[in-house]
Amino acid sequence: MHSVIVVGGGPAGVAAAVAAKREGQSVLLIERYGFLGGMATAGLVNPFMVTLGAGGLYQEFLERLEKWDARKDRTFDGELTKLVLDEWLQEEGVDILFHGLLTDAEVEGGYIKSIKVVGKGEELEFAASYFIDCTGDGDLAKLAGVPMNMGREADGLCQPMTTCFQVGGVDDELMLTREELTKLYLEAKAQGKLNNPRENLLWFRTIRPGEVHFNTTRVVGKNPVSLQELTEAELEARRQLAETFAWLKKEVPAFKNAYIMRIAAQIGVRESRTIQGAYQLTEDDVLSCRKFDDAIGKCSYPIDIHSPQGEGTRIAALPKGEWYEIPYRTLYSPAVENLLVAGRCISSTHEAQASLRIMPTCMVMGQAAGVAAAMASAGNLPVSQVPVPELQAKLKAKGADLR
Repeated sequence: MHSVIVVGGGPAGVAAAVAAKREGQSVLLIERYGFLGGMATAGLVNPFMVTLGAGGLYQEFLERLEKWDARKDRTFDGELTKLVLDEWLQEEGVDILFHGLLTDAEVEGGYIKSIKVVGKGEELEFAASYFIDCTGDGDLAKLAGVPMNMGREADGLCQPMTTCFQVGGVDDELMLTREELTKLYLEAKAQGKLNNPRENLLWFRTIRPGEVHFNTTRVVGKNPVSLQELTEAELEARRQLAETFAWLKKEVPAFKNAYIMRIAAQIGVRESRTIQGAYQLTEDDVLSCRKFDDAIGKCSYPIDIHSPQGEGTRIAALPKGEWYEIPYRTLYSPAVENLLVAGRCISSTHEAQASLRIMPTCMVMGQAAGVAAAMASAGNLPVSQVPVPELQAKLKAKGADLR
């Protein structure tokens, strides 16, 4: 039996597992794929967004990528990231279970006693003292009976989903600017050559010449936690991807000899379930740069909402040099006493979640959840009773950017 089980091996889950292990806990990390990294690898999301407050384990992660020549500024190589994370967690002594799909949680008296995981015709049960949900979709919290919200308050719609892809063989000398390529894209849309409810063509450079990363497909109106609608979204995103690539090769000279290098293993989900926690972070908290006594991290990334219904992206930036704080109370629900949540499914509104969902901030939350779970385990405490000043002191000592 482990003292802490982390479900989900994305940026938040990796940070949670490492943080709890370094606090002396026995830790099991369960991941549904055969590799770690979540949206950074399976989702092919790139680059890291810029925010204040991304300290601690996120900075260590950047340094490890640097040692593997897997990073250039904010851009990184998703394939090498898999190797970096394998090495890191094995060095730390975190136990890992790949190819495990969470299916059930046994809850008794407000405590999760055990969880069930299936794969390859096998069902396994794991017990632990504390659990951390880093699934992104709040799967463990949902199974444990935590009340959940989803999407925007008016109609429950979530931000659109996107399948990222990378193209090689691009002629860098002929490559257009983002504005020039978007102009051609909009003309093609007007002519009926492209069918994509997005207002621009979004691309980034990779760490190597002749390669371009696209984050430009847009699937709207689909429920990201419905298997049927998620399937429909995957198919529609790849249809858009194929259509876009064929158009680029035919009509944009820089892509004449281009080829698809890789397609994300899964569609990227910006937003789905969020827990109803002890506190819900709001748009006003974000834009007023609110500070909290129980802060476990800070963020300055803007509210970045891709329209849930079609074209348009709303950006609401914070004043330069300012930030808001993320309170510890958003990481747990009063409904379950031994569960913490980290990543984009913490307790937040549609608007606030659109800011905190980025990977650096997810790692900040993951580190806080890992340390908090370890403190709860050491003191045999409900997660709601973890002494926050001590938690903050521990996080600061480990490089977290807190007041």
